[in-house]
Amino acid sequence: MKLCVALDLPSAKENLSLANQIKDYDVWLKVGFRSYIRDGKEFLENLKKINPNFKIFLDLKLYDIPNTMADAAEEICKLDVDMFNVHASSGKIAMRTVMNRVKNIKNRPLVLAVTALTSFENNDFKEIYGQDILSKATQFAKDSFESGLDGVVCSAFESFEIKENTNKNFITLTPGIRPFGEDAGDQKRVANIDLAQTNLVNFIVVGRPIYTSKTPAIIVKNILEKLN
Repeated sequence: MKLCVALDLPSAKENLSLANQIKDYDVWLKVGFRSYIRDGKEFLENLKKINPNFKIFLDLKLYDIPNTMADAAEEICKLDVDMFNVHASSGKIAMRTVMNRVKNIKNRPLVLAVTALTSFENNDFKEIYGQDILSKATQFAKDSFESGLDGVVCSAFESFEIKENTNKNFITLTPGIRPFGEDAGDQKRVANIDLAQTNLVNFIVVGRPIYTSKTPAIIVKNILEKLN
């Protein structure tokens, strides 16, 4: 299981400082909407300058008509990132269109699909999607698998069922991880490392417990020790 650190601080300076503090560790870095819209391609380049071995997950959750998603995916592949994501609810045609566009790109990034955001509670999710989270997330994962994607974003609670219905090598990446029982914040379906490991999660995303700490490198070290 790999650790992905969410760079969700209010400024590029703060995020780069965090990256500098953890540069000696084998981690992935998640760059989301706010950071990328504010800081752009230069920010990604500066992360690689800190440590060329950093792996970058560009978390933009593409969702549009199929050709527009494919155009965006092709541009993302030029950014030297290692993983990006789309929304599974964009549908199988859109996901297949994305994969057909990027599949022959040399060293293409991993492509994941978002199933159910970890900010959802079951009732809120069902109001929008008409099914409970586990059923619909599993269906979204099957759609993604059949469309040729590399994996999905889900909570730790859905990971095992998704593996059972797709393939053990189909990647699950789970946000909302509170490694040592920290406050859930705005996440609803949070889990700890033990649950993530039991449910065969491949990547855990940890944000607040790391970047709100006065000693983020120590938190990262402790998490990695627990993963080994």
